[in-house]
Amino acid sequence: MKLILPAEIAIEIEPHLPEDTVLVPVDSDGNLDGDATDAEVYYSWFYLKPTTLHRVLDAAPSLRWHHAPNAGVNHILTPKYLERDLILTNGAGVHAIPIAEFVITYILAYAKHLPKLYHLQAEHNWQRGLPIQELLDKTLLIIGAGGIGQEIAIRAKAFGMRIFGSSRHPKPLPNFDKLVGINEWKELLPEANFIVIATPLTQETKGIIDLETLRLFRPDAYLINIARGAIVDESALTKALQEGWIAGAALDTVFTEPLPPESPLWSLPNVFITPHCSGNSPRVKERSLALFLDNLNRYLQGQPLRNVVDKTAGY
Repeated sequence: MKLILPAEIAIEIEPHLPEDTVLVPVDSDGNLDGDATDAEVYYSWFYLKPTTLHRVLDAAPSLRWHHAPNAGVNHILTPKYLERDLILTNGAGVHAIPIAEFVITYILAYAKHLPKLYHLQAEHNWQRGLPIQELLDKTLLIIGAGGIGQEIAIRAKAFGMRIFGSSRHPKPLPNFDKLVGINEWKELLPEANFIVIATPLTQETKGIIDLETLRLFRPDAYLINIARGAIVDESALTKALQEGWIAGAALDTVFTEPLPPESPLWSLPNVFITPHCSGNSPRVKERSLALFLDNLNRYLQGQPLRNVVDKTAGY
């Protein structure tokens, strides 16, 4: 069987493949080192460009299964891609732990005034009396109670937080005090101290955090986005932050990445911006390779694959 693999990891993954496997490495621009016309499997890598994806599709007419390491696949589901009858699996779960840890970091940084304390240290200023909060009994709303949302809930519950969540198919989950459907989470906003966006970007979720929704937030609410920037109406969020409708926001993702230098978000004192790094960890690569190899074994054995994407739903 022939596999198309990212050039970055082809050598690393080759010893773990069946002996009769033929590899066709592909670089980040879509240049293939070999004939891919009879390749059945494509394992893409992070930061996949549409042009690279389309070059691979053109070169591999026999492709049957595509595995992407990302949890979000909105950048993959192009019209050209959807013309092909491919099985698509994703990397849901491989980033969940580092992202969940980062969410707790954002929450603690806000509650404990860490930016201010770092600033005071730099000034050699022993200032006391900051309105430092504790997390006990604070309410966290997680929009998207999937794998990442559940890992966030595990860690937040250890701080004694009350945890609400939303899901397409709500059912009781450990660590969640309340779960509602995807169209019901707005009713919970008046109770939420912290709101985390952990849902995939789809046609249904694009721009759901808009002016009308932000008006429902508590004045002391803190928004955290570790999903996709397009889920938030950025101009509406900027207005809400500037006018004090909400207390602040931590943004690991924005509509245009990198965030343009002229964006007002850079200089707002109540915004914490990180460069889409919350999922970073040396162990992500390890988990990603393990997931692909497990799925490859399932594919060869004719067994159901893990993390099959519903291309209609977008995740």
